[in-house]
Amino acid sequence: MRTLSTSAVRKDLIKDLYLRELKSYKPPTKGNVREFPSAPNPEAPSAPSSAELSSQLEAYVKQQPDAAQPTANTGESTSESQDINAYLEELQADVKVEAHH
Repeated sequence: MRTLSTSAVRKDLIKDLYLRELKSYKPPTKGNVREFPSAPNPEAPSAPSSAELSSQLEAYVKQQPDAAQPTANTGESTSESQDINAYLEELQADVKVEAHH
């Protein structure tokens, strides 16, 4: 029969001291935390008075609209419209399906 020799477990005092100090360490918050200033409160825009609104409305009413100059009707635009009409008629035509052999 074989006997096992046992020895008492020794505590490592240095390791225990190190772990205890490491667990109890609290880093200073002053150096690790950055303080941010709060944003200033936004100001509400000022509403224009009724006199300003009425003067702006009058200026808008008196303003003449910018009219586009009529373009001269050239042969290209006529041929394009004829091409478009022919294309649309072709699309609307009945499609004849040919029988495949």
